[in-house]
Amino acid sequence: MAPLLVVGLALCLSGTWAVDKGNFKTCEQSAFCKRQRALKPGESPYRALLETMELTNTRLTLQLINDNNKVRLLLELYRLQGNITRVKINELKPLKPRYEVPDVLIREPTTEPLSVLSQDENGVVLSLGVESQRVIISARPFRLDIMEGSDVLMSLNSRGLLAFEHLRMRKDTFSYKVTSTVASVWDNIKRVFSSQADPEAEKKAEADPANQAETTKEEEEKVEDGMWEETFKSHTDSKPNGPSAVSLDFSLPGVEHVYGIPEHADTLRLKTTDNGDPYRLYNLDVFQYELYNPMALYGSVPVMVAHSAQRTTGIFWLNAAETWVDISSNTAGKTVFGKMLDYVQGSSETPQTDVRWISESGIIDVFIMLGPTPKDVFSQYASLTGTQSFPPLASLGYHQCRWNYNDQEDVKSVDAGFDEHDIPYDFIWLDIEHTDGKRYFTWDPHKFATPKEMLQGLMDKKRKMVAIVDPHIKVDSNYKIHNEIRTLGFYVKNKDGGDYEGWCWPGSASYPDFTRADMRAWWASMFAYDQYEGTMENLYTWNDMNEPSVFNGPEVTMHKDAMHGSWEHRDIHNLYGLYVQMATAEGLIQRSGGVERPFVLTRAFFAGSQRIGAVWTGDNAAEWDHLKISIPMCLSMGLVGISFCGADIGGFFKSPSTELLVRWYQAGAYQPFYRAHAHLDTPRREPWLFGPENTALIREAVRQRYTFLPYWYQLFYRAHVTGEPVMRPLWVEYPQDLATFAVEDEYLIGRDLLVHPVVEEGARGVTAYLPGKDEVWFDVHTFQKHNGAQNLYIPVTMSSIPVFQRGGSIIPRKLRVRRSSTCMEHDPYTLYVALNLQRTADGELYIDDGHTFNYEKKEFIYRKLTFANKVLSSVNHAPDAKFTTDSWIERIIVLGASKPSKVTLKTADGQEKQLEFDFDASMSVLTVRKPGMNAGADWTVTFQ
Repeated sequence: MAPLLVVGLALCLSGTWAVDKGNFKTCEQSAFCKRQRALKPGESPYRALLETMELTNTRLTLQLINDNNKVRLLLELYRLQGNITRVKINELKPLKPRYEVPDVLIREPTTEPLSVLSQDENGVVLSLGVESQRVIISARPFRLDIMEGSDVLMSLNSRGLLAFEHLRMRKDTFSYKVTSTVASVWDNIKRVFSSQADPEAEKKAEADPANQAETTKEEEEKVEDGMWEETFKSHTDSKPNGPSAVSLDFSLPGVEHVYGIPEHADTLRLKTTDNGDPYRLYNLDVFQYELYNPMALYGSVPVMVAHSAQRTTGIFWLNAAETWVDISSNTAGKTVFGKMLDYVQGSSETPQTDVRWISESGIIDVFIMLGPTPKDVFSQYASLTGTQSFPPLASLGYHQCRWNYNDQEDVKSVDAGFDEHDIPYDFIWLDIEHTDGKRYFTWDPHKFATPKEMLQGLMDKKRKMVAIVDPHIKVDSNYKIHNEIRTLGFYVKNKDGGDYEGWCWPGSASYPDFTRADMRAWWASMFAYDQYEGTMENLYTWNDMNEPSVFNGPEVTMHKDAMHGSWEHRDIHNLYGLYVQMATAEGLIQRSGGVERPFVLTRAFFAGSQRIGAVWTGDNAAEWDHLKISIPMCLSMGLVGISFCGADIGGFFKSPSTELLVRWYQAGAYQPFYRAHAHLDTPRREPWLFGPENTALIREAVRQRYTFLPYWYQLFYRAHVTGEPVMRPLWVEYPQDLATFAVEDEYLIGRDLLVHPVVEEGARGVTAYLPGKDEVWFDVHTFQKHNGAQNLYIPVTMSSIPVFQRGGSIIPRKLRVRRSSTCMEHDPYTLYVALNLQRTADGELYIDDGHTFNYEKKEFIYRKLTFANKVLSSVNHAPDAKFTTDSWIERIIVLGASKPSKVTLKTADGQEKQLEFDFDASMSVLTVRKPGMNAGADWTVTFQ
């Protein structure tokens, strides 16, 4: 009965397939958020004690004092390599250590020296070493400004909202309060007499960290509900450490557009929060989430990117506890006319965005990335937390999934259906029903009795499988995984020291403590072929429910007073999913002896998750608005490092109309992670079940995806090397074009493909903005040429997917689409050369084995393709790399060309030959056929 009860509980939580917002807190219901948000901008109680300043080669330290309660903080300021400033604030002498997030930074950042430019009793000015950049620390009240020349780039605590709730002993008895008050009075008497004897005594006493009152009488009287215990619905949080929240405000002069802080089902440009809740970062299992609000979802990346026509900057708030982000702006609510009126009337008000971060526990540890360009910010963030993992090529193909394929015969039938209908795919997926009673690392003995036979059948077709492994472990004394974790003491503990238990898909479940390195190592070892029986090298993994999801827990997650060693779950909550994916990926790497790249999909994520695997947008619905929101959701993730993002094609909940399903396949074909998925209770929706006409439309969309795989793969290699997003907003490439700043219905893939999916029901046309006044754009289907800096109306039919290639680019494609990407490995390339007569056209071609880590040993081909002065050339972009390929160049298509008299190929050995070509004068398209040179060789093609 237990699984049935769990399903019933899950259905109750999901209601009629709409989120029950009552299951999740608002700021008003979150005691620390309510408490901190009640603080209003004004003069800060914090003062910098300049006499405590110490400056070394690596950092500046300075004490801050709260004049209301005399509690001291320690400010640490670092200048980091790459134009990054780090600010840390902690208690000077905490009652016990406060949590500092480990394992997210890839290394301890390299510091560079700070130097003092000037100092007086009001503050200190420091040089950041970059041109005229400096930090100004004002003493009373404490404020930190980062400047470049006369411009303020960013200010900290300019609104006086720094708040740091110090750890303290609970004072909840009358006798303790009386004793404390008497002691406080006696201390004051002693201070008065000593200061009469010595005028400097009071100043010295203030400077002595030991003389810190734990709390003042005024502060005691302000003890509020929720500081030492908090109840939400039927759940009570014991809060043994009391109030511990931290908060800091940032002001961004000249900025009207901020982005990032995923995951939220909201617009790309973040909205102001003055009239509603702040954006919440707290990993939660939210059934069919609501759109266009700041509710928390499955993942949290506490990174915000600020952009203006003059500069791009970033804020990385390294804290894994529940966090809320408030945003306000002095231009919020002004219409375009109102802004024009301000300009005409000579209004001198500079646009400004103010941001406030509030976290429940931990310390303030913030990295200020100073750009100045968007790509500088991406590089700066990557230097801290790493780049996107380089995925196996096959994982960039199409994935077929549902909850659940019934048995091995069902898998075999679906696999055959793709061949019968000539639709390529690379991965078929198994959800929780494939296991033996929701016991992960097992197979149902009746439905999946011979998994190796099933996997071998897929391998024979060069296809792969993904099986789900969730982090909730069924409490069952006959289950090996449970017994070993319990024996080793690896489960998360409850507040009383026993193994934490909650309800999830298996019924009663416990949760491994993935914050422990030894637990992660053990988990990784379970993926070995002799441990995870029935597995083969073409089986990969999906980590779901890793927020963690606890059906009967507060907000459908783990109790905050559960324990991970000496740390509460409240301290580490947003890290849990990252650790699960980290351990799983390590298991896939280890099982291959460190040779094969893993593929692991996760639902929960944090800063740093990009270096492990892929993410999807969770349990969406078969609705047009959910199709639309997938674009800004994935764009937001890309801005904070997570490029490998996608949404469930067709929607997880409900059943899509055929029009919506087709449009979603078309849009998904041009997003990084391409997977169809559906709920257990929805009708089957394999691509061929909607009539021949719709099957043909879906087939064409999927086949388009496969022709562009060389371009996708090369972009993921660049993302892995540079940290640049694969799918990116237009303003990343056109940072001074104001018209691009709020665009979220179209986007760029890399630099050179612009995509405007059709996401409106019954659409007969779309209007795409083509950026760049000096650009030209070519429709990739018709080769029609369009000028940039215009809004272009495009009539559409059901077969239309508006995609444009930028003039001045070269994109390699493979046009011989086969049943899977692996089957296309040795196939030839077609080069699409899109000309812009005002500049050289260029592109890249990257080739390796597609699945191992051998690229780290320089086993790859990396070609630079250039078209200049009527010569197309391929030169080695990585001379120290070694790899060979059987692929060749079978076709060159030049868009925007003029007709040559002849086309000549010259190879590296000096041989020349005339090439055949066709020219379409009506479209200015030149097609060179069968040039035949190896894709890894040096060559030139001259058009005379």
